[in-house]
Amino acid sequence: MKFVSQTIRGLFLIKPKILKDKRGCFRRNFCRIELKKKKIFFEVKQGNLSENMRKGTLRGFHFQKKSIRDSKILTCIRGKVLNVTIDLRKRSKSYLKIKKNILSEKNRFSLLVPAGCANAFFTLENKTIIHYYMNDYYKKNTDSGIRYDDPLIKFKWPFKPKVISYRDLNFKDFQEK
Repeated sequence: MKFVSQTIRGLFLIKPKILKDKRGCFRRNFCRIELKKKKIFFEVKQGNLSENMRKGTLRGFHFQKKSIRDSKILTCIRGKVLNVTIDLRKRSKSYLKIKKNILSEKNRFSLLVPAGCANAFFTLENKTIIHYYMNDYYKKNTDSGIRYDDPLIKFKWPFKPKVISYRDLNFKDFQEK
C-alpha cells in the first residue's frame, strides 16, 4: 500500500499493490500495520456500504461535531465518484481547504479522511457502491453537515446533483467563526 499525502493534513490517497494472475487480481484494502508505519492509528468500529443507483447522486458534506475519532477510509468498489473533503479544524494550516479526489472501481484507490473534516461524494456513474470503514461509531447527536452549495465553501460540482436527500439540502450555511 502506498500512502500519498494530500493538501489537507492527515488526508491520504491510498494506492494498493495489485497482484494479478490467471484467476484475476488481489489487493489489500485495509492493514493496521501499514497504517501504524505511517503513524496513523485507526481502529475499525464500523463498516458501511453506500449503494447509489443514479449518476449525479450527492451525499454530504457530513461530519461529526466535536469528534476526535471520526476518521474514515473510503473505497469505491463499483462505479466512480468525485470525493470532496473540507478541513474544518480551526487550528489546522489547511483550515477550510478543499481537496477533491476521484475514486473508482478502475483505479482501486482508497481515501483516508481524518476526523475534523467534512466529506461528500458525488456519483459519476450509475450503480456506484462505496465501502467505508469508520474509526468511531455513528452518534446521531453529533451528526452534522454543510449544504453542498454553501456560499462560503463555493465548491463547483461537475453538474447539478440529480439525487440529494432532504436533510442534505437543508443544512444551515456554514459560517466561519
